[in-house]
Amino acid sequence: MDSSQSKSPTVTIHKRNLGRLGEEYARAYLEQRGYRIVAGNFTVPVGRNLRGAIVTSEIDLVAYDGPTLCFVEVKTRASDWFAPPQVNIDRRKQRQISRAARAYRRMFGLIGERFRFDVVTVILPGGRAEGRVQIKLLRNFWTDKVLRKARREEWYYD
Repeated sequence: MDSSQSKSPTVTIHKRNLGRLGEEYARAYLEQRGYRIVAGNFTVPVGRNLRGAIVTSEIDLVAYDGPTLCFVEVKTRASDWFAPPQVNIDRRKQRQISRAARAYRRMFGLIGERFRFDVVTVILPGGRAEGRVQIKLLRNFWTDKVLRKARREEWYYD
C-alpha cells in the first residue's frame, strides 16, 4: 500500500468532523464573549418543495447576547485561500435560516423579542485543531427585511 492510499481515509474523516469541530469552537468563543447558548443544531420543518417533500432547516446555534436573541450560522473551513467562509451564506441559505428562526420564535412565544442573525467563521488551518484557529464574529450579518417579498402597493412604477 503506498502512502497516498493510507492517507485518504484520514482526510475524509477530517472533512466530516470539520463542521462539528468548528461549531464547538464557535460555541466556546461566543460563551467567552458573554453569549448565553440556549440551543444547538435546532432543526425544524419549514415547508415543502415542488415535489411535495418536507424541507427542513437548521440553525447551528441559538443564543442570547444580553436581551437580544441571536440565530447563529457557523461556517468552518480548512482555509480561506479561495474565499472567506461567509460567502457561502447566500440568499437561499439566509431565507432558510430566517424561516427556521421565525418557527423557533413562534414555538417558544418570542415573537415580540429583539433578534438578529449572526455568523461565526472558523478557519482550522489544514483541517486540524492543532494549528492557529481563526474565529470571526459577524454580528447582524443580514436582516429579515431584505428577504421579504415586496407587496404590490410597495412596487414602484415609472
